[in-house]
Amino acid sequence: MSQPTNSDTPQGLVYAITAYVLWGFLPLYMKGVAHVPSVEIVAHRVIWSVPVAGALLIALGRTRDLREALQSPRMLAMACLTAALVSMNWAIYVWAIASGHAIDAALGYYINPLFSILLGAVLLGERPSRAQIVAIALAALGVIVLIVEAGEVPIVALGLMLTWGFYALFKKSLPIGPNQGFLLEVLILTPVALAYLGWLGATGQSAFGGTTYDTLMLMGAGIVTAVPLLFYANGAKQVRLSTIGILQYIAPTMIFLTAVFVFGEEIDQGRAMAFPLIWAALVIYSWSMLRQMRRSRL
Repeated sequence: MSQPTNSDTPQGLVYAITAYVLWGFLPLYMKGVAHVPSVEIVAHRVIWSVPVAGALLIALGRTRDLREALQSPRMLAMACLTAALVSMNWAIYVWAIASGHAIDAALGYYINPLFSILLGAVLLGERPSRAQIVAIALAALGVIVLIVEAGEVPIVALGLMLTWGFYALFKKSLPIGPNQGFLLEVLILTPVALAYLGWLGATGQSAFGGTTYDTLMLMGAGIVTAVPLLFYANGAKQVRLSTIGILQYIAPTMIFLTAVFVFGEEIDQGRAMAFPLIWAALVIYSWSMLRQMRRSRL
């Protein structure tokens, strides 16, 4: 596997920015199928991702790695775990967009990098800097404010944070390339997805095939799932970690703006207090990360 690069290549920047912008527009697509149950959408995201990711691997000539992974029980067990986490993340996200909780989805992805630092400290023995500790504390305070003001736990935001945070953690331990790993995950999920869609069809509950619009949109769900992930996987190899750290805010910012100005979701008092705290935490986190990267190059 290739090591992280110490410089940003133009191609890498284009790939990474394209991935985050596509993720930023994803709520608009998911809103277009909001009338379809979330689990059915996730099943189609899985199934129609297979030909996209498979075609890329064939074009790159990297199918051998996938065959070796399919023959390794340990690799399959690890991939089953990451596949379960990413499918749960997709289900929460799709439901959030459909049910008017896009702002909470943006919140979940904003605080995710800080949660990853916390996971690294607790589970991997990594030592966060003082600035990173302050950032985590501010983000935690923002979540507490939300809980107190709303009188309930922000399940969508925390669900997305937990599933994606642990997915990223375990994905690091999966000894296979990102493109091969993604295809392996959707292949593992495909039998379950096919069984579920078969049951929907047999009971007359399937949206697929009902109208041309629904059929095409559900087939396209695989494309809008796989393409950004593949752009990201290849872009991350060609840009610095600090650059990825900054670019990752493109998507939740676009989701937040779409939720407010396109979907018309309201920012209540709790969110009006929590978001500035979390944005401040992200500024501190980014500043600390950039300083660390600058010192490492001296």
